[in-house]
Amino acid sequence: MVGRRVSARRAAAEAAYPPTGTILRVNGRAVHADVSGTGPDVVLIHGASGNTRDFTFDLARRLAVRCRVIVFDRPGLGWSDDAGQAGISPQGQARILRDAARQLGAERPVILGHSYGGAVALAWALQDADGTGALVLLGGATMPWPGGLGGWYSLTSGRLGRAVAVPLVSAFAPLSQTRGTIASIFAPDPVPAGYAEYVGAGLTLRPASLGTNARQVNGLRPFIVEMSQAYARLAVPVEIVHGTADTIVPAGIHAIPLSTLLPDAALTLLPGIGHMPHHADPDAVLAAIDRAAARARLR
Repeated sequence: MVGRRVSARRAAAEAAYPPTGTILRVNGRAVHADVSGTGPDVVLIHGASGNTRDFTFDLARRLAVRCRVIVFDRPGLGWSDDAGQAGISPQGQARILRDAARQLGAERPVILGHSYGGAVALAWALQDADGTGALVLLGGATMPWPGGLGGWYSLTSGRLGRAVAVPLVSAFAPLSQTRGTIASIFAPDPVPAGYAEYVGAGLTLRPASLGTNARQVNGLRPFIVEMSQAYARLAVPVEIVHGTADTIVPAGIHAIPLSTLLPDAALTLLPGIGHMPHHADPDAVLAAIDRAAARARLR
């Protein structure tokens, strides 16, 4: 019964939320890219459990009037294939997305990463500083943190937990629960009207996506520890934008100490804003992207 219900819900989600862009092939695996606008290249990389729709809901449309906007589904999420062990680390994901961006002809892009995507953006720049115009980090998970990651990630940290919990959640998680999860991610800011219907939570609830996301998040901290040793050598302009009310990725653990390590970083703290600044204060995010492009001399 569980298997049939999972298959039916997966098919319904994929029919309701098809790819909005093009499917590229990187080392034989699919990478979904939504491309719009003209001008300097800006790459947008979403956070944990997300997909391109988090950005195409609003921010990509605002940017496309003056930039070429490339929004990627990270490996194993949305419509991008799981990359296996190569896609577990932010460094591995950065390599895959960088290869995809090159297929699209991107040149020295501004790379914006939100939440987990901030780690991928930093990994991209650490691997290819000369090919990176600038970074914009929104609520970025970028520094080693104390403690654990909460109940769901503790439950899915092991193979047995993933084998049992993931199909049950995929089969039976009610719509009201996904709306509550979205509200908690946005808190204390409101969820924009129409966002829950647009973002495609059903894609996230597919077993493969749930499992991939759990492996990526549970495995992130050691890679952040490794990356943080090289931050002081990263000679790329960085705009850090972080809400002071972000309790998911707290500014005091991530944004503020990161800003002291990077040699060319500018920190913008948004008072009272939570974990989704690109929705709660899009003008501040657009201004940060403009500053990043100017500092990289892309305008």
